[in-house]
Amino acid sequence: MFDKIRHSPQAIIGLILILILCIAGIFAPLIAPHPPDEIHPSARFMEPSFEYPLGGDQLGRCEFSRLLYGARLSLGIAIPTVAVLVIIGLMIGSICAYKGGWRDRLCTIICDIFIAFPALVIVISLIGVLGNQISIILIAAVISLWAWYVRVARIYCQKEAAKEYVLSAKVAGASDVRILFRHIIPNVFPQFMVYACTGVAAMIMMVSGFSFLGVGLAAGTAEWGAMMNEARNSLYSSPMLIVWPGIFVFAAAAGFTLFGEALLDILTPEDMTI
Repeated sequence: MFDKIRHSPQAIIGLILILILCIAGIFAPLIAPHPPDEIHPSARFMEPSFEYPLGGDQLGRCEFSRLLYGARLSLGIAIPTVAVLVIIGLMIGSICAYKGGWRDRLCTIICDIFIAFPALVIVISLIGVLGNQISIILIAAVISLWAWYVRVARIYCQKEAAKEYVLSAKVAGASDVRILFRHIIPNVFPQFMVYACTGVAAMIMMVSGFSFLGVGLAAGTAEWGAMMNEARNSLYSSPMLIVWPGIFVFAAAAGFTLFGEALLDILTPEDMTI
C-alpha cells in the first residue's frame, strides 16, 4: 500500500499539505516571530513586512503568528476528536455487526435517532449549557457525530463478517473476541481510515465554522474560525485578515480530503461503497 501511496500524486499532495500544517502547529513557538496574543497598537492593520510577514490584525497582533498557533488548535481538536470517533465506531459497529440480532437492531435505531439531529443543534446546545472550552467542544463533536462513524463501521464489518475466512475461524473454534480483534477489525481498519481522513477535514471545517458563527472558541483565540469572526468588522478595509485564515482552513481540509480520496482509489474501490 505504501508503494501505491508513493506513486499517487494526489496522495503526495495531500500528505505535503498535512505535513506542512502539522509542522507549523508543532513548531509554532519556534517559527512564529511574535506571541499570538501580543498586542502592538502601532502594528494595527500593518502591511506585510519582515517583522510581520502577513501584517498586523485589528489589534496589532501578528497575523502570521496567530495562523501558526491556529494550526495547533484546529488540528489539535480535529485529529483527537476523529481518533476517539474511530475507536467508538469500530468498537460498537464491529460488535453489533458481528453479533447481529437485537443488538444490531437497537444500534441501528439509536444511530438513526442521533443522525436525525443536525450536529449544529447538538453542539450549540451543549456549548450553551457547559461553556465553550476546548474539552467541551471536543465532547460535543463526539456526541454529535459518533452515530455516523458507528454506522459506517457497522457496514464495513458486516461485509467482512460474511466472508468465508470468518466462518472458517468459527469452525476452528476461535473465540468471538479473537475473530473481532485479530481478523475483522484489522481488515476493516484500512478501509475505515479513508472515512477518518475525510472526517478530519470535515471536523476542521466544523470547528472553524462554529468559531466563525460565534458558538465555538472564545473571541480572541488564535484559531482560524475565530480569527475570521474577528476580521468581519474590517472586511472592506483589510480583507486579507479574513482571507488568510480561510486559506489555511481550505489547505487543511484539502490535504486530508485529497489523501483520503487517494486511499479510496488504492484500497479496493469496489469494497468501499456504502
